[in-house]
Amino acid sequence: MKELVEPLQWIGEISTLSPPHKLFRQFLNNRYSFFLESGGSVGDFSRYSFIGSEPFLVFKSKGKQIEICEQGQTQRFSGDPFDVLKRLISQYNLASSGHSPFPGGAVGYFGYDLCHFVEKLPRKSVNDLELPDCYLGFYDLVLSFDHLTGRLFISSSGLPEKEPARRRERAKLRLEEALEILNKTSPEDFSVREEYNIPEIKSNFSHSAYLDAVERAREYIRAGDIFQVNLSQRFVCSQMASPFIIYEKLRRINPAPFASLLNFPELTIVSASPERFLRISGRKVQTRPIKGTRPRGRDNLEDKRLAKELWESEKDKAELIMIVDLERNDLGRVCEYGSVRVAELITLETYPTVFHLVSTVEGVLKEDKHHIDCLKACFP
Repeated sequence: MKELVEPLQWIGEISTLSPPHKLFRQFLNNRYSFFLESGGSVGDFSRYSFIGSEPFLVFKSKGKQIEICEQGQTQRFSGDPFDVLKRLISQYNLASSGHSPFPGGAVGYFGYDLCHFVEKLPRKSVNDLELPDCYLGFYDLVLSFDHLTGRLFISSSGLPEKEPARRRERAKLRLEEALEILNKTSPEDFSVREEYNIPEIKSNFSHSAYLDAVERAREYIRAGDIFQVNLSQRFVCSQMASPFIIYEKLRRINPAPFASLLNFPELTIVSASPERFLRISGRKVQTRPIKGTRPRGRDNLEDKRLAKELWESEKDKAELIMIVDLERNDLGRVCEYGSVRVAELITLETYPTVFHLVSTVEGVLKEDKHHIDCLKACFP
């Protein structure tokens, strides 16, 4: 059995510091900085926020071309990104922490073009951005904020050092670096001075082209080729404010349980979502699909009417149940026989700006299956 790495930890009170989203400004310009924030009311899905930067390893893939950068050395080769990631992640096993659910690990994104390693599909989309299909940093130091208890945990694993004494020395050094940044923090560092006007935003579809695409999607559904389609548009503009300013505004108008800012060299991702696609803890797997949405009302009366309208919508419930069936089938490919169950078929959840219908599907991962196998089986 592979040795588990026990991270060093520092524990402090958030009340003596600034809020996590403001502390992140101190790490924003570090290499590959990230902020995973749980906004809104504190609960099971909004308890922790995480900050990290300066990963010890960076993984990128574009099609079959793989690039791994570690300690100044870069490897480039061809392969299946899912298989390469499975081998890579298996090299670094962290012991579970009693304080933080995420003491370190991989943070980044998995792009939809990875679908070609899941199913044999035609490549019809135009690739005009040339961004990686998959982009992950492997982080040995993470700041974890527990919004329920008001405590801050800094975990440092000392990876990629393999020899225990050297690993512990690196972990100690990294902890000291993080504490130095926090100790230098002052309220002036968090004042948001930048103002901007929203520029003209354009879609990559014309109105008529979008309507034509909707009709083609309907034809595919009628023919039985697809069950549903997520027909998305890309909106572009010539100039925007800094990503952090955009994120600050987004979190104010739409506090979400699963929000992020990934500040990578080629791109920055700013996002806010109520949905957790997959959660894997040990061998326990959970997915919580969302289908069906209504806006919040202007007053209590309209709020109740819209919630009732969503709850009584047969169309929205039918769409959610269809996704539940798909998720059950997906989990059934990697979970123990008989372990997959629908814990909650349909529940209505309230968020600051919308109502959603949500389901919960759970299972137990087979002993010979990896977390990456589960992600691949459920890939959207």
